[in-house]
Amino acid sequence: MAINPDLAGRSYPAGEPYLVGREKVREFARAVKATNAAHYDVAAARELGYRDLVAPPTFAIIVAQRADARLIADEEAGIDFSRVVHADQRFTHHRPIVAGDELVAELHVDSVRGMGAGAMITTRAEISTTEGEKTATTKSSIIVRGEEQ
Repeated sequence: MAINPDLAGRSYPAGEPYLVGREKVREFARAVKATNAAHYDVAAARELGYRDLVAPPTFAIIVAQRADARLIADEEAGIDFSRVVHADQRFTHHRPIVAGDELVAELHVDSVRGMGAGAMITTRAEISTTEGEKTATTKSSIIVRGEEQ
């Protein structure tokens, strides 16, 4: 199935909230080798003015990928995930993510560009708390290889 060129401009509403837990912050910090004590120790985070553990900046990818999954699962999109290559990822932070946040992400398909038999799809996930406070915007580009590639 070919990539649907009409995806550009489509939005996917926020799904279930993601509760940022202390252990999730610690696990992610260990995985990315982040060493700041504010990722592991509540007292250290509070000394820096945070209400709880502060997540490393790339933690937003967890919520963004949950939003991306809605696009991938959309049969009308025509995306065969086995043919996807991740091309680019960018983060804009509006405020740090901290343990205790409940986050949701609305996904927007900003562009679809044909590339031979495949396509490049650029998406934007607007991540906010369930109360509506913006926390991060992620932009991602994927290449979906054509069947003969």
